[in-house]
Amino acid sequence: MAEMIAVTTQDLEPAVRLRDTFEAEGWVVELLTAGEHLRDVESPVLLVITGPLDQKLSRRLLREAFELGRLPVIALVDASVQPTPQARRRLGIDEALSKPIDLAEVTLVARRLIERRRLRDLTGIVGQTDAMLEVLERVVQIAPVHSTVLVTGESGTGKERVSRGIHLLSPRRHRPFIAANVAALPETLLESELFGHEKGAFTGAIGQRKGLFELANKGTLFLDEIGEMPMSTQTKLLRVLEEREFMRLGAEEAINVDVRFIAATNQELRQLVEIGRFRRDLYYRINVLRVELPPLRHRQDDIPLLVDHFIRESSREHDRPAVTVSPETMRLLTHYDWPGNVRELRNLVESMVVLSPGSIIRPEDLPQEIREGTGRSGLPAQLTRAELREAAAPAAASPELEFIFRTLIQLRMDVEELRRRFDEYREMHPELARVPFGMGLPRGTGIVAPASIEDVEVSPERELVAAEAATHADHGDEGVIIYRSGMTLAEMEKAAITAALHEVKGNRRKAAERLGMGERTLYRKIKEYAIPL
Repeated sequence: MAEMIAVTTQDLEPAVRLRDTFEAEGWVVELLTAGEHLRDVESPVLLVITGPLDQKLSRRLLREAFELGRLPVIALVDASVQPTPQARRRLGIDEALSKPIDLAEVTLVARRLIERRRLRDLTGIVGQTDAMLEVLERVVQIAPVHSTVLVTGESGTGKERVSRGIHLLSPRRHRPFIAANVAALPETLLESELFGHEKGAFTGAIGQRKGLFELANKGTLFLDEIGEMPMSTQTKLLRVLEEREFMRLGAEEAINVDVRFIAATNQELRQLVEIGRFRRDLYYRINVLRVELPPLRHRQDDIPLLVDHFIRESSREHDRPAVTVSPETMRLLTHYDWPGNVRELRNLVESMVVLSPGSIIRPEDLPQEIREGTGRSGLPAQLTRAELREAAAPAAASPELEFIFRTLIQLRMDVEELRRRFDEYREMHPELARVPFGMGLPRGTGIVAPASIEDVEVSPERELVAAEAATHADHGDEGVIIYRSGMTLAEMEKAAITAALHEVKGNRRKAAERLGMGERTLYRKIKEYAIPL
């Protein structure tokens, strides 16, 4: 069935031209006169207003378009009265094109708006801010091709919904969409899950099993949290993506597959590449087309739309009466940072719909952390060059080395400040209580105290470290940890985690963001390395 576009006849000349052009593209066009209503049109997918926006007909149709679930709207306006982006959002206008119109441009914009609306209907993605409109536009652009896609964003931003949208708008929409979370699959079974296995391939393999790649043949395979994939599996995944073939575990013949691959992560893969936890060639292979989802705190204007959408969704799902949100409650919701992003907002709205004592949600119905604005999560920290070097260095930081590290970074300190810090450090370590400032410390501490202020001998190695620290301090980087040679990778990782926890005073969520790893992974590492909190 052809899709219906409604065009007003306020300005008849462009309306007739658009009707002919749209019908040539395969759409059905309904011309609306002054007395007609949008609700009388059968399932419209787009509204085009050809006259002034301050006319009574334009205002009424814009209101009806909103009531129909924010129907996409194109306004044809004089160049002298082009509305601002803020005014367009307030009126519910998606695009405002200047007259005289370019038919090809209007057709292109109409097609993209219709595809964006279809994407929203298929996936439930809601958003009118510039950041989300850019995401939706990107999805519409890349969906028709077969290239690999990397979807990035914090946990709860909707990476799987976007990936499903890419699939549903693609030529593979009638083929399987297979989704899996790498972090949820045991490392020992990950390869079997991805590639399948033959009977007897390993203990417990009592029959042949198809893997995810084989199940997704001709369709789309979505792997979430790909940054958690072991290096050995990354190597085999790269070969599948390059050669479009794989072998089941225990098999002797290769299987050819035609799969569109979509990967997602809440980590910064480029930084994982730098510290050796992700293959560089695989990173470039999956980062062909990229969609980056903004956190909810960067699209606060979308929160009222999301709340309204989730209220209607939850009311329908639980057969509960719809509720409304008071202005003060909406203000609190809008100004909260939402560390769990859209997932956290959706769960909160669902609980409000189910547990609400009345028809209006008031501030006292909200959790305490939202009312008080607490529970904020800082922005995901990007590792500095010094931190990357710190993670890649073959050693672990001891408390003594961390002390000298902090001292070197603060190059603006005078020697008296250094003396004060030394005394504080000595108070925290009773075994050093009898060591005066001018004497050497016990062997192995990694700290050399000067004999006097005027006579300080600096070795070439320490001079190089100090110069390097000064260079990075001038460039705004923080944190250069000096490691001893010969340390293992595990000891290095333990040192990086210990330093991050110390920096954020034991806050594990902030430490995970600073390290670029998931909280669950951080908790596991803390337990594995017996790191005290």
